[in-house]
Amino acid sequence: MMRNDMNFALVAMISNRNSTQNQSFNGSQTILSSGNEDQISIVKSVIISSFYWCYVLSQVVGGVATELFGTKCVFGWSQLATALCSILMPLAARIHYIAVIVLRSLQGFASGLTWPAMYAIVGYWIPLTERSRFMSSFQGFSIGIGLTYPLCGFILSEYGWPYVFYTTGTLGIGWCTLWYFLAFNTPQEHPRIAEEELHYIELNVSKEINNATKVKVPWLQIFSSLPAWAIAITTFGRIFVHYIFIVNGPTFMGNVLKFNFETNGFISGMPFICSYISSVFFCYIADKLILHKILNLTNVRKLFTALSQIIPGILIYCIGYIDSVHILLPVWFMAVIFITASYAGAMANIIDLAPNFGHSAAVLAFCQTIHMSASFISPLTAGFIVTREDSIDQWRSVFGVAAIISIFTYLVYQIFGTAEIQSWNKELPTHDDADEGKILSKPKEVIGVV
Repeated sequence: MMRNDMNFALVAMISNRNSTQNQSFNGSQTILSSGNEDQISIVKSVIISSFYWCYVLSQVVGGVATELFGTKCVFGWSQLATALCSILMPLAARIHYIAVIVLRSLQGFASGLTWPAMYAIVGYWIPLTERSRFMSSFQGFSIGIGLTYPLCGFILSEYGWPYVFYTTGTLGIGWCTLWYFLAFNTPQEHPRIAEEELHYIELNVSKEINNATKVKVPWLQIFSSLPAWAIAITTFGRIFVHYIFIVNGPTFMGNVLKFNFETNGFISGMPFICSYISSVFFCYIADKLILHKILNLTNVRKLFTALSQIIPGILIYCIGYIDSVHILLPVWFMAVIFITASYAGAMANIIDLAPNFGHSAAVLAFCQTIHMSASFISPLTAGFIVTREDSIDQWRSVFGVAAIISIFTYLVYQIFGTAEIQSWNKELPTHDDADEGKILSKPKEVIGVV
């Protein structure tokens, strides 16, 4: 929520004299109300993308910090810092829009520490044949978007944009409190875990991670790993498309489709609620394909990566040429939904390559540094192309660029991608097709790990 509240609130924070959305914001001051369309478009793009500049830079820092301090510490403190930045955002906006850019950059740096921390914990808690399913939990950010946009639409209409940030920041602080009491780095550290569950986890992940010693992360080998680069490049393409929907979606809905704020919030958010449900479905199917040996692990990852990039790439291109809103919206929904197949594909593939605790965080940090650059390149690209936000011709160019990037980056993964554990994942046995699906019986009742 704290990452995406700006995407919607910015419509009110920066007013365009020629904007089609001429609405009242309950007396809330705008931070830029003059200037030509090109200037306003660029300022919007810079403010939105500023979060991701430092988000990208902090990925490796997050991997190193997680190796030193563990997921609980890194994830918890970074989220608390992000929440505090949200609460301070209205104050920064009253100073100058440059202050907003600085604060968003700090917020992005703190938030960027979280992804390596999340991936690191998976190797200790989740067996191979449940890993795809568990990865769907990372799609919780889709629920956040799905709830944030309608909430923002309501708050903007009723209270003004500052309360968007007060609300999301307060919710973030409340979440951090729950995290402190419920999250633990390993099953062995959890004070309330059932013995049966602990035994089950220890038996089924013991082959995949090195619990005995703390090994040095092989950064040079990671940087030169073709499979790691394949994940980074293909996910760059997926994120480029995804962020067109996430960041620029509300602008397109408001200026081209002419929805008001409350309708815009609902329509912009609903595909992401649906995408969470679809991610659970995709990850469930992926686990079944692995468990029953219908496809080997590498082919499962490539299949779902293809679904997450080829189909959305085709659909986003078509969106620019659909005149009927009744056809356009279902196509929009389908594109967003299929993007989530990546969580059973390339995104899960990171842990396949290096399931060891510190290594998975390091690989994730490397891949995130590459592919999350799309998170600021995408809105910047859209901002430079779309100088008139109601111009469908300019939006067609944005959608066309996104389609090309999505499809061609997938081809890199198809050629170089693999799910084999890499030799630099210190002294860990490599799983092969014969090992896939071998897992001990799961207890009838399993208590949540966090």
